[in-house]
Amino acid sequence: MDHGIVTDIAWCIIAAWVVGVVCQVARQPLLIAYLVAGFAIGPQGFEVVTNADSIRTMSEIGLALLLFMIGLEMDLKKMLGSGGAITVTALVQISGGIALGWLIFRSVGPAGGSLEALYLAVAAAMSSTVIIVKLLHEKRELETLAGRVTMGILVIQDVAAILFLAIQPTLKEPALGPLVEALGRVLQLVGAAYFAGRFILPPVFKLVARRPELVLVGALAWCFAMAGFASYLGLSREMGALLAGVMVSTFPYTLDVVARVTSIRDFFVTLFFVSLGMIIPMPTWDYLFWMLVVSAVLLLTRFITVFPTLFRMGLGQRMSLLPAVNLGQLSELSLVLLAIGKTAGDVSDKTISITAFAFAFLAVLSTYGILRSDSVVRRAGPILDKLGFPDLPAGTHDAGHGEEAPDVFILGFCWTASSLLEEITREKPTLLPRLMVVDFNPETANKLRDRDIQVMYGDISRPDVLEHAGISHAKVIICSLGDGVLRGSTNRKMLLQLRALNPDAEVVVHADKISDVHALYADGASYVITPRLLEAGDLLGLLDAIDKDLTGQKRGEQLARLEERREVIP
Repeated sequence: MDHGIVTDIAWCIIAAWVVGVVCQVARQPLLIAYLVAGFAIGPQGFEVVTNADSIRTMSEIGLALLLFMIGLEMDLKKMLGSGGAITVTALVQISGGIALGWLIFRSVGPAGGSLEALYLAVAAAMSSTVIIVKLLHEKRELETLAGRVTMGILVIQDVAAILFLAIQPTLKEPALGPLVEALGRVLQLVGAAYFAGRFILPPVFKLVARRPELVLVGALAWCFAMAGFASYLGLSREMGALLAGVMVSTFPYTLDVVARVTSIRDFFVTLFFVSLGMIIPMPTWDYLFWMLVVSAVLLLTRFITVFPTLFRMGLGQRMSLLPAVNLGQLSELSLVLLAIGKTAGDVSDKTISITAFAFAFLAVLSTYGILRSDSVVRRAGPILDKLGFPDLPAGTHDAGHGEEAPDVFILGFCWTASSLLEEITREKPTLLPRLMVVDFNPETANKLRDRDIQVMYGDISRPDVLEHAGISHAKVIICSLGDGVLRGSTNRKMLLQLRALNPDAEVVVHADKISDVHALYADGASYVITPRLLEAGDLLGLLDAIDKDLTGQKRGEQLARLEERREVIP
């Protein structure tokens, strides 16, 4: 069929919505839905959309807006302030992944030459920010040590992508002269973007802040102006769009701009991935084989580069392996980089198709891997021991006053436990020598050791760890973690396990639901903490203060109290 571009766009959106609903019901990533939708209505499917110009136009617009939004969501402060361990790990992961990937793909991979192998290696070194953030947010692990390491690596991956986009036009002729010239053009682009972003755009956006349509049009105008200027300098339009987003991300109006642009971004990004799905050929055994090869290389290089680096920094098996599991997928930006390479004539349709298959496969596999990462880590433990990566032994971080055996145990150290320790330090310091914290976060253990608190490294869900910690001699055992934080266990399982190890101790556990309280008492809990009731009481006091026009006073009291606190986990 031959349609106009409006009709083609309509078919793309309808197909994306229908397949998206199916994927939502099946709890699969929406990006897979868009690729499937594009394949279904494209030349290899039902041939609803076959006009190459329409596909190319939709792809270019969607690509520019996708890079613009990625730039908007970058945090320059996080980029510049990444921790040393994160920076070293990220550099090893990116450089090692590219080097290993290039050697493998050049030798046995699907790439047709060294340059195409380089594109594929760079693509395989990038991970999906969209998938990782969504899943870690659902698991409430964005602020954990493993989550922070993962996000730090993602930020530096974005920086590496910017650098690759800068040198991409010179890859065919990588002589020093053209490379220096290209870097000079990059400096011109960055300088123009900085000048406009520093002196021109802020007052303009402030002027139109009350006119939503002008905020939207202004953001789009800035995006495409930078894309056009980059093209004029001989750089990729995509780099200009990405840099435009990075500059706007520093504005105080960033959230408003993101809110205005997100809807139209989603529209064109959907078109981009649908159009990408249109160029995917009918899967053959050859394509599926190379998809598995690319996927295997990616997972292997993630493990080889991430796990040993973090392990040698003393983070133990768990905190070293979790980031490697979290990063086990291809980035949406990987498909973008390959699409740019195809436009430059450096990448074949076959490589893009294989990578698209690998993207979908790894997106599904990674979703299950991240959601079940705790069981993955537990099963991998014995294997890692045999490979010469023994976990930190229980008691490695033991420290304390040493004057008396601990009899008050805190199992798992998170926000509530941190606040409890601060209260004990302030109100009842004589209790400190009796405390023993059991947790598998080495960073937290080191901070507690600095405070002279007895702490033991270990997984609180394992009976052997608790026995080694001396749980049988405890008088009080506190587990303040909710079921959503306890990985591979629940408060009820913990309670039954603790009662088997120590029938006489006073055991305090956490309940997310009021309906769980009676069941936990029936299973032997001495006391069940319900944070929602405490929060409700605090909110009721706030409402009373509002009625008495004392909101400012109550806020001041809270801030004064927080100012004095020195918690382990702020």
